[in-house]
Amino acid sequence: MKKLMNKAQDFARETIEGIILAHPESLKMVNDNFRCIVRADERKANKVAIATGGGSGHLPTFLGYVGYGLADGVTVGNVFASPSAECMYEVDKAINNGAGVLHLYGRYGGDIMNFGMAEEFASLDGIEVEEVLVTDDVASAPKGEEDKRRGVAGLFYAYKIAGAAAEKMYSLKEVKEVAQKAVNNTRTMGVALSSCTVPEAGKPTFTIDDDEMEIGMGIHGEPGIERTKLKTSDEVVEQMLNRIIEDLPYESGDEVSILVNGLGATPLEELYIAYRKASKILEEKNIKIYRNYIGEFATSMEMAGLSITLLKLDSELKELLDFEAYSPFFQQNRK
Repeated sequence: MKKLMNKAQDFARETIEGIILAHPESLKMVNDNFRCIVRADERKANKVAIATGGGSGHLPTFLGYVGYGLADGVTVGNVFASPSAECMYEVDKAINNGAGVLHLYGRYGGDIMNFGMAEEFASLDGIEVEEVLVTDDVASAPKGEEDKRRGVAGLFYAYKIAGAAAEKMYSLKEVKEVAQKAVNNTRTMGVALSSCTVPEAGKPTFTIDDDEMEIGMGIHGEPGIERTKLKTSDEVVEQMLNRIIEDLPYESGDEVSILVNGLGATPLEELYIAYRKASKILEEKNIKIYRNYIGEFATSMEMAGLSITLLKLDSELKELLDFEAYSPFFQQNRK
């Protein structure tokens, strides 16, 4: 294992401490706890607060989406490990503006259990909490069982839509509804070319030959749907995008936002080659790209590979997607 780090057990803490030191105007700890991070800018009374969380190792998810027009607080666990319910509860208390809190996170067992406990703790303090699980990974459960799917790069769209709705002073019920609408209209498929190494494990999470790839692998190394010999970028994109389009389904005349996401060790050049093919396929199917996002939005340490996400848009989702947002890891002006 080669990593530029100090002690493996300090990896998550030192990462977060570095981020806080670099961006004190944007982020701060709750009670000096590096696992509990909230916005450092001015709070808005009676604004719905959005809390998220999950394991380290996925930057900019989850911590990178705490900011204006995005989430208000995050709880951070060790690499690929769920944070505690107690920390989630501390974040809920810290970000509550009197209008309730939306728990918005990917569908993973440990997170579901701990966010559920945090909701119970918050309710005892009179804090109203609602929940939306992001379930965009089409490879993780079959069509018709969307509620069993994992949350992957589509988390970005959920944060963007819900965060904009909260800034526009939607009620808690309304923020939940539009966040769920975004999730319902989001689909993602990924491909992995190499493994990643969890620092405390000290060895690759899985093995894959140099001439192989795995379609549908999860961001923690969960098994995909097919391992094959490495194909060309155009072939991979066509396979992934057709699966996504068929799943919703997307239809001629639809408008979408597309996210081409690097998993941690994929050069931008390769992401743009993938976008090139994806845009051609969508044009052939008369599906219009309204906004595109290309870069690293949800990673898996140093895993090589990428994912493609489509969000099917309507007028409300377009308006919220266009809303300005900024964090240390993401900036967008109004369109």
